[in-house]
Amino acid sequence: MLPPAAGLALAGAALLGAGAVENNRRAREAERATPPVGRFVEVGGTRLHVLERGRGPALVLLHGNGSLIQDWLVSGLVERAAETHRVIAIDRPGFGYSERPRSRVWTPMMQAGLIRGALHSLGVETATVLGHSWGAQVAIALALQDPARVRALFLESGYYFPSPRVDSVLFAPQALPGLGDLLSHTVAPVTSRLLWPRILARLFGPSPVPERFAREFPVEMVLRPSQLRAAAAESVLLVPDAFALRPHYAGLRAPVTILSGTGDRLLSHADQAVALHHHIPGSRLVAVEGAGHMLHQIAPGRVLAALAAA
Repeated sequence: MLPPAAGLALAGAALLGAGAVENNRRAREAERATPPVGRFVEVGGTRLHVLERGRGPALVLLHGNGSLIQDWLVSGLVERAAETHRVIAIDRPGFGYSERPRSRVWTPMMQAGLIRGALHSLGVETATVLGHSWGAQVAIALALQDPARVRALFLESGYYFPSPRVDSVLFAPQALPGLGDLLSHTVAPVTSRLLWPRILARLFGPSPVPERFAREFPVEMVLRPSQLRAAAAESVLLVPDAFALRPHYAGLRAPVTILSGTGDRLLSHADQAVALHHHIPGSRLVAVEGAGHMLHQIAPGRVLAALAAA
């Protein structure tokens, strides 16, 4: 007969194993329900999923942490911008259907190099680049790496200056090799499903969640183990990446437009957007009064108007 401690350990392992099987099953179901919407571009052995719509000057869209191309589609931004632009929305490494090899640390600079290669493959010589949240860091890195290709930079709800972040500490175990895989395949998907209403309240608040988002956004794609692990890694990288990029903001050559909701509950409007506006000479600040973090969902018209004005 097994000792009580061994029995508990065995039962716990069985429970974790059953959870992993169920989470992987749900991930496969999510992918069947939400197949790729674009095509694949391979750069340096890494495959990126890319959606293209419309004709005209290129507009590149880079989503935030934990998200994917469908975020831009559900907002209506792709459809409306495609009336005047060649819209290129990219699943960043590890999100949606893009790969994220473990052999690299996927900093904004590393991701920018990959996206730069993809744009070259697509024949994009110059582009306006719009980055949301974590994607804003990647957009900045791209403009620093390839200033001739980025003709204008739009930074929406970004994190630019280091500050204490509880989430960076909380997600650290999930970003570790081995332990991170275990958590991402067992506990993290269940916890994230339970917390999803609170996550949305923090992302959108004080604005309400748009009906179209609640109805059409593929939540289960976001809760796949692989994507949760990528999101954890980016949460841990957030502060050090801001440290690395901060000295270079004033050297950006492309015109910079900073978009921010004054009611953002995830990032401080004053400490991030307003501070960056003061830091970059000639930048333009578009502040949406009372809006939350997801500006392209809450006020897509304001984002499109800012693009048109530039």
